[in-house]
Amino acid sequence: MRLEAIIGDLTTQEVDAVVNAANSSLLGGGGVDGAIHRAAGPGLLAECRALRGAALPDGLGVGQAVATGAGELAARWVIHAVGPNAHAGQKDPALLASCFTESLRVAEEIGASSVAFPAVSGGVYGWAMRDVARIAVEAVRGSGSRVELVRFVLLDPDAHAEFAALV
Repeated sequence: MRLEAIIGDLTTQEVDAVVNAANSSLLGGGGVDGAIHRAAGPGLLAECRALRGAALPDGLGVGQAVATGAGELAARWVIHAVGPNAHAGQKDPALLASCFTESLRVAEEIGASSVAFPAVSGGVYGWAMRDVARIAVEAVRGSGSRVELVRFVLLDPDAHAEFAALV
């Protein structure tokens, strides 16, 4: 597995799957979630509503992941992962690590060989970027996944520096 850390826009990545730092409703929100939903177009929201109406009536749990199509994105799939919210007391590193390992598990299930991740929980969910980077890279490296490329896509140079130091 090759790991990369870049400064860029997650919504424009030409990879098999992009990971959405989703909320449990899967119905869009702010930050990465809002950007992905806006860029993907209405088809993504329709798929998420269908999931909520059938397989996930109560939403997606923290640390879990599920895939949908990617709508108008360059990627083929969006893997939605719900990160822990430190402001809500969700400070267990295992929950954060699960976002990355579960996303890779789902990537393998759908046949994705390249995946782009944001810094899940590193924004409004209040986790320190240094901790997010360490937990993410350790989880990905220890996952045993057959995904060939994992790209961490960061908007902020400081966030990029934390990830780049570890990959």
